[in-house]
Amino acid sequence: MVLEPIGRVESELSNPADAPRQGDEGAPEAWLVLDPAVGEGLRGLRAGADVLVLTWLDRASRDVLTVHPRGDTERPPTGVFNTRSPDRPNPIGLHRVTILSIDGNRILVSNLEAVDRTPVLDLKPVLGTISER
Repeated sequence: MVLEPIGRVESELSNPADAPRQGDEGAPEAWLVLDPAVGEGLRGLRAGADVLVLTWLDRASRDVLTVHPRGDTERPPTGVFNTRSPDRPNPIGLHRVTILSIDGNRILVSNLEAVDRTPVLDLKPVLGTISER
């Protein structure tokens, strides 16, 4: 299996240790800078929309199977598949963000806790009710 990034994150967050655990816990605005070759894929996206951003957490440890949730050693070790830990066998990040603006192949978003230069794999809309799809 081969995954090809479609872009990267531009963020003031440079160190994973300084990033909030979740985007709604104080993440700064960030840019998704997409490859111009995928520009047509942005058709229909608009400011105000919520999207899911899938990233490759390229600085994560891939040999971790248990963690203390949220890094709290007072909590018992838990399997990574029951947590949002970035350290896991396939470190795919899943981020719900709100589009603030779109400028060509650059998308300004809120609530993205991914650090600068994180590869972006895909974008998917957050689905509303069946009648809205």
